[in-house]
Amino acid sequence: MKHVYYYDFPIGKLAIADNSEAITHITTHDGFNKEEYQFMETPLIKKACLQLSEYFEGKRKIFELPLNPSGTEFQERCWKALQTIPYKETWSYKQLAKVVGNEKACHAVGGANNKNPITIVIPCHRVIGANGQLVGYGGGLPIKEALLTLEYEHR
Repeated sequence: MKHVYYYDFPIGKLAIADNSEAITHITTHDGFNKEEYQFMETPLIKKACLQLSEYFEGKRKIFELPLNPSGTEFQERCWKALQTIPYKETWSYKQLAKVVGNEKACHAVGGANNKNPITIVIPCHRVIGANGQLVGYGGGLPIKEALLTLEYEHR
């Protein structure tokens, strides 16, 4: 059974979804099919909410949640690599492409980041342009900037 529940955070409303065993989505988008997802606050969803609250309070730098994002093999490799970017650090798309095995795959890495279903916990907000500029974020650049600012302020 799939579940989804919504919470308000400093960056706005986030949907947290699980499949009874792992978190499958944390997103600003509200596209959950009511026939496929039960609107219910499960213990795992509550745990994710608590850890996100701790993150926004500057008390959590590493998440301890079972995750099950679903994508292509390449996307999943990118999402695993994203999880190795330390708190308050940023990488360029090229750096991330090197880690996934093809430094010329910057655009493909950007596409995988855009499809990341578990925002913040899989920290695609920590990827920036080669020139150091904030570029490309599914939740919008103001949210990306807010997340990076939060991390730098809570060292």
